[in-house]
Amino acid sequence: MSRSVLMKVYRGEQGTGALHDYQVPIDDGMVVLDVIHRIQATEAPDLACRWNCKAGKCGSCSAEVNGKPALMCMTRMDTLNQEKPITVEPLQTFPHVRDLVTDVSWNYTVNKKIQPFTPRPKDADGKQRMYQYEVDRVQEFRKCIECFLCQDVCHVLRNHGKHEEFAGPRFMARLASLEMHPLDVADRLKHVKDGAGVGFCNITKCCSEVCPEHIHITDNAIIPLKERVADRFYDPLQMLFRVLGGK
Repeated sequence: MSRSVLMKVYRGEQGTGALHDYQVPIDDGMVVLDVIHRIQATEAPDLACRWNCKAGKCGSCSAEVNGKPALMCMTRMDTLNQEKPITVEPLQTFPHVRDLVTDVSWNYTVNKKIQPFTPRPKDADGKQRMYQYEVDRVQEFRKCIECFLCQDVCHVLRNHGKHEEFAGPRFMARLASLEMHPLDVADRLKHVKDGAGVGFCNITKCCSEVCPEHIHITDNAIIPLKERVADRFYDPLQMLFRVLGGK
C-alpha cells in the first residue's frame, strides 16, 4: 500500500548546507536507499549519494539515518517511525564533499601504515598447518565490508578529532586479525600502542553496536589488543620474564 513520508535530506557542499524537505510516496518493502533514489528520480536529480551493491556488502551507502550511522540499503522504512520526519545525513566523522557523500580516503591512509600479513616459512613437508579454532578466531574480522560506520560513531574520532593519534575501530579489527593469525610472524604491538593509539579507546562498544556484520569489535579485537599491549609494555613480571629469557 502506497503512503507518503516526510524525508529531511542534507543538501550542500563542503560542510555548508541544510536539511531539505521531500514528501515522498513509498511502497511496502522499501529501504531508505530506495527512497533516496525516488527523490533523485522525481524531485532532485542532482542529489549526490554513493551506493553500489544495494545488498549490504559493499559499504558504499553509509549515512546517518535519524542520527544513527547505518547502511541505507539495509535500513527498512517500516522499521522507522513514519509519523515523524526521517532525517538522512552524511557521515559526520569524515570531510563532507556534497549532499550525502563524504571523503573517506583517510581510512586508506591509515591502512597503509599497518604491516601486511607476514607468514612464517612453510613446514618441512611444504605445508602450513593451523588449528580450526585459530581460523575461527580471526574469521569474524574478515566479514568487515569497510562501511566505516564504526569509524563514524567512534567518539575519539567524531567528537575529539584524534585522527592523527587513533586508527579507529575498523583498523583495530584489522590489526587484531593479523596479530591473532596463526601463520603471521610480524610484531605490530608497538604500532598498536603508539601508531594506532589503542589506549584512546575507552570501551564504549558503540562501534560494535552499529556494525552491520555484527563483528564484536570491542570484545574480540580491541580488548585483546589492549591486553597484549599491557603485557608487553606495562606488566613488570612479563618484562622480567622476557629479560630473563633473553627476549
